Amino acid sequence: MSQNTRTQDAGKHNQITEGVIWKQLLLFFFPILFGTFFQQLYNTADAVIVGRFVGKEALAAVGGPTGTLINLLIGFFIGLSSGAGVIISQFYGAGQEEKVSHAVHTAIAFSIICGTVLMGVGILGAPFALKAMGTPDEIMHHAVLYMRIYFIGVIPNLIYNMGAGILRAIGDSRRPLYFLIASCFTNIVLDVLFVVSFHMGVMGAALATIISQLVSAVLVTLVLIRTKESYHLIPAAIRIDRDMLKRIVRIGFPAGLQSVMYSSSNVIIQTSVNTLGTNTIAAWTAYGKIDSVFWMIISAFGISITTFVGQNYGAGKKERVYKGIRVCMIMSFAAAILLSFLLFTFGNYIYLLFTTDAAVIEKGTEILRYLAPTFFTYVCIEIYSGSLRGTGDCWIPMILTCLGVCALRIIWICVAVPLRPAIETVIFSYPLTWTTTSVLFIVYFNWFSRLGRLGFPIRFRKQRQET
Repeated sequence: MSQNTRTQDAGKHNQITEGVIWKQLLLFFFPILFGTFFQQLYNTADAVIVGRFVGKEALAAVGGPTGTLINLLIGFFIGLSSGAGVIISQFYGAGQEEKVSHAVHTAIAFSIICGTVLMGVGILGAPFALKAMGTPDEIMHHAVLYMRIYFIGVIPNLIYNMGAGILRAIGDSRRPLYFLIASCFTNIVLDVLFVVSFHMGVMGAALATIISQLVSAVLVTLVLIRTKESYHLIPAAIRIDRDMLKRIVRIGFPAGLQSVMYSSSNVIIQTSVNTLGTNTIAAWTAYGKIDSVFWMIISAFGISITTFVGQNYGAGKKERVYKGIRVCMIMSFAAAILLSFLLFTFGNYIYLLFTTDAAVIEKGTEILRYLAPTFFTYVCIEIYSGSLRGTGDCWIPMILTCLGVCALRIIWICVAVPLRPAIETVIFSYPLTWTTTSVLFIVYFNWFSRLGRLGFPIRFRKQRQET
């Protein structure tokens, strides 16, 4: 089969490189959004059920310091795995089937290896990391137990994330959604069974989580094994291709390092929150579940534009790349502003899902109404960095994010919070760092990046034609 024929076949499978741009972005966006929603829902289900049926100490343990540490470790791998998604989307867009296959098998092997390492680190290091964060004694037992059980099941978690990334890279964002729906309902049913019926507490919530992740991992693996297309997975052929791994890591490592820096700054923030008492920890935990709606939306746009840019860049459709970025940016700003209004106006009622404690609800509402109006300041970071990743430009976006978000946030927490130890001082670090980093991305993207160099000649030609 010729390369042109393979490219045409890929085009029949998805229309990312053809058609109306905003429609193609939304067709890819909504399955990712709903998938992320269900992924957050089964995480939130743990918090809701333990918060209502076990107590605020269990709520603080399940979603506070444990969630921050889990995101630190898992986030690094997910960042690394994004390199596989970029590579596969470019090869798939260019119709290079053999390279797609090598990338898929290397990516799955990499997931298994990383999962094994993370399992050991998570199980052994949980109490030391939680103690270093200043986790209060009344929630320490719950937090250690939850983390250790969670990391026992971390390998299926990583396999699912990599498998879903492979499917999204070739333009299939629907089946990962179906798998997450199945996983989500599995988790909710098991949460109710283990926590409410069997009174297993935090242990029950953790077991429900890892069993549901196993379900999603099995489903995505079966799809990859059964497909006849270039991303077909052959279990006996799962091994590391050194050259392919180097390409994946070269693109994914900056994203993984960026995630670690992000999570590290959040660890420092969580440490500051831990000094403000259990009520504030519980309120911050519940807020993290509520504002996850924004992160679901913006990350779905980010994944959409990365795949869109990757496939169109691989197919040589550079002008379509630039138009797609502009359309995605407009849609992202509109979504952020609408969501900010809704959460500011009605968000306080959502806290009732997590707790009936009046002090926790009051503190949580204060946090929500402070931060919700600032969500729009993050949009440029997500869309520009996602676009640049689609072309393989990862290092500079990582540096900009680490400096503008992570380093500045750490400086603020270390300098300002000791002077005024209050939750308002802690959370001001978010709009401060988002705004600063957005300015850095706007300057880099338009004047120094490869996409910036692409955009200006296009506009210049149009201006000359109009003249």
